[in-house]
Amino acid sequence: MSSPVHSRRADFPLLAANPGLHYLDSAATSQKPRSVLDAVTHFYETACANPHRGAYELSSKATDVYHDSRARVARFLGVHDADCLILTRGTTESINLVASTWGRANVRAGDEIVVTGLEHHANFVPWQQLAIEAGARLRICEITAEGRLDLDCLRSLLSARTRIVAFNHVSNALGTINPVAEISAMVRSACDALIVCDGAQGAPHLAVDFDSLGVDMYAFSGHKMLAPMGVGALVGRRDILERMPPYQMGGDMIEIVGDETSTWNVLPHKFEAGTPNVGGAVGLAAAVEYLESIGMDEVRRHEQELIALAMRRLSEMPGVTIYGPPAAERSGAVSFNVSDIHPHDLATILDGAGVCIRAGHHCAQPLMRRLGVAATARASFYVYNDERDVDALMGALRNARELFAEAAG
Repeated sequence: MSSPVHSRRADFPLLAANPGLHYLDSAATSQKPRSVLDAVTHFYETACANPHRGAYELSSKATDVYHDSRARVARFLGVHDADCLILTRGTTESINLVASTWGRANVRAGDEIVVTGLEHHANFVPWQQLAIEAGARLRICEITAEGRLDLDCLRSLLSARTRIVAFNHVSNALGTINPVAEISAMVRSACDALIVCDGAQGAPHLAVDFDSLGVDMYAFSGHKMLAPMGVGALVGRRDILERMPPYQMGGDMIEIVGDETSTWNVLPHKFEAGTPNVGGAVGLAAAVEYLESIGMDEVRRHEQELIALAMRRLSEMPGVTIYGPPAAERSGAVSFNVSDIHPHDLATILDGAGVCIRAGHHCAQPLMRRLGVAATARASFYVYNDERDVDALMGALRNARELFAEAAG
């Protein structure tokens, strides 16, 4: 494998300082390159002040840094109106924002909300609870045996009663890449529903152009795409965002506060109450610059090579069950089980060999039920991984199988 990302491990201080560490849990959170860490430090050392609040030069500088960071991230996602990119703590807050504002204002008893069996809890539970609160019906699109969305099932669920359709761009548990534009077109032709896409696993791994996806709302998290924890965004259509009530009340989201009533600020401020996470926004902007220096097409190609290699070698190992679609239809994540070894035991043994994988239900219990398992092991790859990480994974799995075989014997 020769590619511009092949030797990028040195850009990541934690990995560079731990040469024996094989980090295969990027679907949970990614490592951070030096350029991102330096950008955050530089902000706090040179421009730390509360934006929008002061008439003094340092506050003005912080304001400029904050809005420049928003504009940089918006360009990365093909968002032409940067004011329609609402900075949040991440995907979970972004989806809850939509459920709490648009959802409560528009969903009524007898309406229907459509989600899928592939969802992370963050794109399932808010809609489930909204349905309970409003007296609406939650309908779930099933998945195929290969871990794809059953589009015929989805089509059958859409009706004049459908108010919201929520689905992910990429499954966090299986890595399945969903045909977002095709799904959006299907929904548009069948009903007048709000289309919400969980992009937590999409934005880090795929080239995203918001307009071409055809969705109304797209949510993502910075920490999964090389940025600091605690920052992410909701991208929405201006006409919808302007009609939505605010999510939280406080400073900077108001226009006028009277004794009896208040009015709200313009976008994006209406949805960004309180002191913003400027350092996080700076780090997110630096992260997208790093990704663009590689090129998202190259990020995708590199991950495809690694996931294809990992899946081929896993399939050759006796007793391994792989879940989800072929490598060409997924991002850099693979969920699997090894017979007679619980995923948590497996992850613990692998940790002893310096291999970091995730084990559990991956905040996707509805999906686990559909797979007929309580948990899986998951290895997920990103720009700093290479074939040596695959070798380490396979070696640690062989050792784990030998340990359990000896214990059984």
